[in-house]
Amino acid sequence: MKLLAFDTSTDPLSIAVQHGTQVWQYSGPGGAQSSASLIPAILDLLQQAGLTLAALDAIVFGRGPGSFTGLRTACAVAQGLAWGAQRPVLAIDTLLAVAEEARATHGATEVLAVLDARMDEVYHAPYRWDGAQQQWQALAECALCAPEALALPAGFVIAGNAAPAYGARLPSGPQAPLAALPSASALLRLAPALLAAGAAQPADQALPLYVRDKVAQTTAERAAARQAAQAGA
Repeated sequence: MKLLAFDTSTDPLSIAVQHGTQVWQYSGPGGAQSSASLIPAILDLLQQAGLTLAALDAIVFGRGPGSFTGLRTACAVAQGLAWGAQRPVLAIDTLLAVAEEARATHGATEVLAVLDARMDEVYHAPYRWDGAQQQWQALAECALCAPEALALPAGFVIAGNAAPAYGARLPSGPQAPLAALPSASALLRLAPALLAAGAAQPADQALPLYVRDKVAQTTAERAAARQAAQAGA
């Protein structure tokens, strides 16, 4: 397959291009910087792979949940590139990509994917790998809660980037949390089954998945959070 994939939902920017069995990858600073570096890095990878945008089977991107700025960047770039090249888009949940990265890197098959949502909360969703079908099963929709409110199903392992931020506030299990991010390579591995299932959409459907409505704390809320942290220290 000929695919372009990228994710800007977390701090690192991750891009990958697949042409047949070969994959070209790029990783760099994300966040606010991704809006300036994403398109040049994409064009460079396509050139290395000997591909044009019009030759792609689909443009794959992480739709969220994640950084609001990052998600807006990913959707705008996916929509613009797909519209101009008349290519379909494939939006993939970032938490699903976390589960896939945990499987590829650590061999995990029952994963509670957890990403730091800032504002003292985490995004989360449980997934189970179906070995017979060679695909993931989502056991619940993506959700948002405080780290202490997470429920870890029996036999599951936490994977994501929340452990460094929240540590012991996350539920404990038989295995320590696994470090895993929604990489572009994970998106590439997920894409074929989703494309075969008809998940590709027109360019104007490159839309973000927002789990949280409120994007920032007020000054009073930030002050209260600092006081609570100081009291607990």
